[in-house]
Amino acid sequence: MTTTVQMRLELIHLPVSDVDRARDFYVEKCGWELITDHVQMGDMRIVQVCPPGSGCAILMGRNIPEISDMPVGVQKGLHLVVANMEEATKDLASRGVELGEVQDLGGVLYCRFEDPDGNSWLLQQWAEGGFPHEAG
Repeated sequence: MTTTVQMRLELIHLPVSDVDRARDFYVEKCGWELITDHVQMGDMRIVQVCPPGSGCAILMGRNIPEISDMPVGVQKGLHLVVANMEEATKDLASRGVELGEVQDLGGVLYCRFEDPDGNSWLLQQWAEGGFPHEAG
């Protein structure tokens, strides 16, 4: 029997035009955790933030080989799975995040928002609530 090597997605790059503005949006407005904000090798800036409860962080920065060449605002529809859509939208709205309307697509709820560069996110609540990858 062969086993599959586990591979955990732990970092996604988010191309932004202004690193400070993006960091402030995600940390101050969205309430995400700032993991690091530092400069290395002279002019390469690394900023990582993480949504509450997520095992995958978001990388923003400047002069990062290959990654910084991506066009700004191209990440669309990144999903943030939430247990309770009403609580999630209420929290973000209270922080000043502009949200779209909550949509029910066959029992699965979605709500869209964007960062200042147009990268878009979808809050998603599964029909039964909870998270589909959790045991039990």
